[in-house]
Amino acid sequence: MSPTAPVAQATGLRIALRDGTPLLADASLTLRPGRIDAITGPSGAGKTTLLRALAGALPPGAAVTAGSVTVLGQQVLTLAPEQLRRMRREHLAHLGQDPGSGLNPRMRVDQLIRERAVDRSRSALHDLLAQVRLPRDEQLERRRPGALSGGQQRRVALARALAGRPRILLLDEPTAGLDPALRDEIADLLRDLADRHGLAVALASHDPEFVDRCADRTTELRPAAVVGPPPAGPRQDGGGRAPSSRTSGTRGPGADGPGGRALSAGGLSAGGLSASGLSASGLSARGLSAEVGAGRGRRPVLAGLDLDLGPGSCTGMVGPSGSGKTTLIRVLAGLHPASAGTLALDGAALAGHHRGRTRDQRRRIQLVPQNPLGALNPARTVGATLTRPLRLHFGTPRAGCAVRVAELLAAVGLPAEFAGRYPHELSGGQRQRVSIARALAAEPEVLLCDEVTSALDAVTAAGIMALLSALRDERGLALALISHDLPLVAEHADTVLTLEPLEALEALEAREVLRPA
Repeated sequence: MSPTAPVAQATGLRIALRDGTPLLADASLTLRPGRIDAITGPSGAGKTTLLRALAGALPPGAAVTAGSVTVLGQQVLTLAPEQLRRMRREHLAHLGQDPGSGLNPRMRVDQLIRERAVDRSRSALHDLLAQVRLPRDEQLERRRPGALSGGQQRRVALARALAGRPRILLLDEPTAGLDPALRDEIADLLRDLADRHGLAVALASHDPEFVDRCADRTTELRPAAVVGPPPAGPRQDGGGRAPSSRTSGTRGPGADGPGGRALSAGGLSAGGLSASGLSASGLSARGLSAEVGAGRGRRPVLAGLDLDLGPGSCTGMVGPSGSGKTTLIRVLAGLHPASAGTLALDGAALAGHHRGRTRDQRRRIQLVPQNPLGALNPARTVGATLTRPLRLHFGTPRAGCAVRVAELLAAVGLPAEFAGRYPHELSGGQRQRVSIARALAAEPEVLLCDEVTSALDAVTAAGIMALLSALRDERGLALALISHDLPLVAEHADTVLTLEPLEALEALEAREVLRPA
């Protein structure tokens, strides 16, 4: 095969579910060695479906209705299972929107990477860790996925993919949940891999700055019906435009989890975020500390944090990957144990574990996680998922549930017929909106949002934030918003909590102590 010959090609590709619902229509894409192709378009346009087709893994219940997909000269969707496994093992790597969920929770970082590696030497392991901007130290190498932040899990999954030295790399939203500095580093890494090693890269992304920084070409997909919430209201009906793709040249310039202490505006405060007294309304935390990992890998995270989430407020939580943002809101939701500190809801003591809380307390505090695929039950339809909190918390009659489900779907910009779909039949952005709708079904007083707009296009993200702002005004909803989108945080947050990894703060404090007078 010529060095410049296509290594993968989709031509006039149409994919639909059994009931005829289109997932992708008339999409064409050609991948060549040394080139980065970006796939863009609104949520639901079929970006994930196209990547999965190139990997030979269509969503369950989906089939090709027209067109073809070839990878390394073979019709990838008709390969025998053993041939497909060999191709993926030797030539192709695919990372989905939640690559951390594909990491074996029982294996250490070094084991996860060496399992796929062509070269299993220690020096090769260190080189891979350096490529994905992870520290080369035994402490990180011996950690398991549960002791890593979401951004760290994403980079370990990328190192694991690169360890197999693939010829084709398929990435779905590779910068979701990453801070801007790390996003730029990943862009530069992909650019280097394509230029120096002839790797063919296809990536789906909603991040125009990331695409401009690294992509050679952009293919824009459009959905059959453009569905999204309006800028200032709860509902928008989709049109009837058939999906299409457009290609243009764009080459530009070259849970969350562990670790954090809050920085006040003037530097490190004695107890984290300064506060006076215990808030009598809303959700409050005092002296909050937490740890992650187990055994030798156990280490401290949040240290002495004070926080108030008052009615109608929006607290933005920012900081680099690994600074503890997701750990913090999981502690607030009762899903991660605190090692010290107290929680209170409207001035009353709140149990640290969700099982120790009353049903009403659990209803009043809802979490929208960063990766909804792992949080939505794959065996339940969207309608069943949204019906459960209605029945559990309010005893809504089944006849009334269907009406309320349609209202919730409309509020997040999805049509009522999505109630009959399963999670695997949705795009990443659509799953995120279902996850938000499920949280809103409980009519919470505190909503904890972990990167809820990272998998959404700009228009849909603006609509979701407009909806949450309206709920703050109308119902006094308290909002905690984790995001690496600093303009979004600046626009919506009343207070911004900046977290930094404990290791970085301890190093800073040590330098301050040793600085000559």
